[in-house]
Amino acid sequence: MWAINRVLYSSRLKLFKALPFMEILFEKNPKYPKRIDIFHIDIQELKNFLSQLETKDKEALIHNADNACEGKIKGFSSIVLNYGNPINWQLNPLTQKHCDVNQKWYRISDFNKKRGDIKVVWEASRFSHFITFARAYLLTNDIKYYQAFSEQLAWWLESNPYSYGANYKCGQECALRMTNAILANNVFRNDGITTDEDDKNIKELIYRCYKKILGNFFYANKCIKNNHTVSELMGMIIGAWCCNDKKRLKNAFIKLNDVIEEQFFDDGGYRQFSFNYQRLVLQDLECILAIENKIGFSLSEESKKKIKLSALLMYQCQDISGNMPNYGSNDGALIFPVTSCNYRDFRPVINSVYALITGKQLYGSGKYQEELIWFADKKLENYKMQDILRQSSQFSNAGLYTLRNKKSWAMIVLNEYHSRPAHLDQLHFDLWIDNQNVLCDAGTYSYASELGRTLIQNESHNTVQITGVRQMNTYGPFMIYDWTHSKIERCGKNIFEGKMISKNGYEHMRRIQCEENTFVIRDVVSTNGDWRVLFHTPCKVKVRETTVILFVDGVALCRLETDGKIKIEKSKRSLLYLNAEEINCISIHGSIDKKEIQTKIKIIKGEKSND
Repeated sequence: MWAINRVLYSSRLKLFKALPFMEILFEKNPKYPKRIDIFHIDIQELKNFLSQLETKDKEALIHNADNACEGKIKGFSSIVLNYGNPINWQLNPLTQKHCDVNQKWYRISDFNKKRGDIKVVWEASRFSHFITFARAYLLTNDIKYYQAFSEQLAWWLESNPYSYGANYKCGQECALRMTNAILANNVFRNDGITTDEDDKNIKELIYRCYKKILGNFFYANKCIKNNHTVSELMGMIIGAWCCNDKKRLKNAFIKLNDVIEEQFFDDGGYRQFSFNYQRLVLQDLECILAIENKIGFSLSEESKKKIKLSALLMYQCQDISGNMPNYGSNDGALIFPVTSCNYRDFRPVINSVYALITGKQLYGSGKYQEELIWFADKKLENYKMQDILRQSSQFSNAGLYTLRNKKSWAMIVLNEYHSRPAHLDQLHFDLWIDNQNVLCDAGTYSYASELGRTLIQNESHNTVQITGVRQMNTYGPFMIYDWTHSKIERCGKNIFEGKMISKNGYEHMRRIQCEENTFVIRDVVSTNGDWRVLFHTPCKVKVRETTVILFVDGVALCRLETDGKIKIEKSKRSLLYLNAEEINCISIHGSIDKKEIQTKIKIIKGEKSND
């Protein structure tokens, strides 16, 4: 059925290109917005909270807001992108090429070698920097941040006629753009500084975005079936309420409950096998939870249960620092940047979503609590803390397993896929010691690059690679086919043992024993070729015969001892979209004759590097 829907959508686009007047037959015509005050934001509590931030966080917020006033927008939470002043909303600042605003959206390609990644074009029009303007205004009371918001919103509407240019290609982009603009406008409006012209522009933005979402939803719902569907339903709910479209509002809630049931597993796992996209969807859903009382509809108890379990899964797969394994596809999305936390800190959304459902927080006081203030219906002090122990956990539906001891913890990936995989990462082993991701996932970098295509492969994960053979087969930046099968042999507090069966002609069994300060990994393969066990690390490494010592800041953290032949190679990892760094890859070689390798990872401290 999915293939049929893809063909239908492709046929629709071909029809538009051949007969442009046909587009109107597939569009919906919503009512014009009548109200915009959908979010209740406690302005005074936010001002008080922001005033207590550390000086460095205040300075960073003001710096980012000042840059955004000039069209220099922090994109993908990693790089400053200069779109010009006034902003060129069709520009890719990395290539200095732009999309043609006189072209209909369906004539603009997602992937163009000269222009580069279309996500770079879209980034400014997500309006995430409007949240930065609002936060900087609440911190400083400086009217220039409101003025920048007001002027850029008006300029966007003037520069992006419906439905021309890159910014009407994607319904999810419209949903995020609309929501960020409404959130920021509510801050300025509740502080009494907006004008009638601002209200008019917000309504016009809602109308255009809502119209696009309604016309685009077939693609998100029938063809993509991932975070796009949830984001567009969020946009549909907000748009329907603003337009007083009660029938569509009710239907959107019904559909959202169905989508949550379909996309979230019973143990809290998310169908895209990615912590980045799981966070994106949870931020979408916290918006819905925040406005339930206002709009008179609410998610079902079953949906809320799954959302709660999703937050708890991420909590159990999280380091105490707030960071998480760089698991699955990672496009740098932080759609609502409502705290001063680092992009890699997942505490804000986990805490907020859990609190909105249970009335309790998962962490002690910290700057990550700001996200809850933005979406809460009561004072922060009324959300008490619930102390939940992190321990070895098994999430079999999600395909994630953790082993924990006093000094370190690890996460293992092994899925029996029921939806499309994101990476070739079966039996990946992620290790954390003292808040350091000692053995890491390589990440994503970009969907529109050769490096990005390399990083999804099994040679970029901490697993076994058979020479000339991959776990699964790939096509383009997203398609993975010939899915593997898996089998869990044993799993408990101190042990994990599972098998991956590749349709490309080999099997890999991995057994991991967790002791007080040691992980013992035993890899067994069935293959007629050469093979190797890979461990990627950002640490400095020192090889001593059959031992590799890993150092951070000149201090040893762990020692790998193995019975295989060791080779150190250079590799890449990307913690942030369009941002890559060189790391080390520890390659332990097997052969046709040697089909079993044991690696002992011992946690050590105190040994100094001589270099």
